[in-house]
Amino acid sequence: MTRVLVLNGPNLGRLGVREPEVYGSASYADLVEAARTWGDELGLAVEVRQTDDESELVGWLHEAVDAGVHVVLNPAAFTHYSYALRDAAAQVTTAGLQLVEVHLSNPYAREAFRHVSVIGPVATGTVAGFGFESYALALRAVAARTSANSH
Repeated sequence: MTRVLVLNGPNLGRLGVREPEVYGSASYADLVEAARTWGDELGLAVEVRQTDDESELVGWLHEAVDAGVHVVLNPAAFTHYSYALRDAAAQVTTAGLQLVEVHLSNPYAREAFRHVSVIGPVATGTVAGFGFESYALALRAVAARTSANSH
């Protein structure tokens, strides 16, 4: 079974409480459950993690490279300025693994500082603006691309 790490950056552990008008009222626990369900439906072994710590997120990306695991990444605020995270994400795709950047909201419909992603240029692709469904779409993309590569 294809493994996928679903990695979430700062403040995503506050889903359901933080700005529900932007991020919705569902909780982080709801996201974890939904991502695992979508993974099961797609034949993916999904593990969901969240941290507010940039270095921990970088370490998880290194772990993905070393273990040959695909990644769905919501870098949250790190999207816009973390070159350390960008360099770690680049290692994932350079290793031939899928890395899909996800966002619950549409960064281009928000403040100007959110319009730049340092992760997007090194990601396999980006899905944004569909709430939790962004994760479902990202997992579908990983499943489609990994099954296409295995034939």
